[in-house]
Amino acid sequence: MAHQPATYILTNKKNGTLYIGVTSNLIQRVWLHKTKATQGFSSKYGLDKLVYYEIHSDIHGAILREKQLKKWRREWKLNLINQQNPSWTDLWEQVIG
Repeated sequence: MAHQPATYILTNKKNGTLYIGVTSNLIQRVWLHKTKATQGFSSKYGLDKLVYYEIHSDIHGAILREKQLKKWRREWKLNLINQQNPSWTDLWEQVIG
């Protein structure tokens, strides 16, 4: 899973602030968010809980999905998370295996 394109959503708490991103290495990218290795939106708001992700076959599909999700209404994003992860559990342990 480490080197597969992915679209992901981070938060700081259930129904909290959302961050949507895309990466070619989900484990590395989420680790950077968790350790606040780079300054930006996610470190400013403490967004370090991976609550949703999708693995894609290629980076172009992942980028298109990220753009699509970013255009969605907040309610739709919350519904997407609630359908796949109703307890808003941090999926980090699942990702690292």
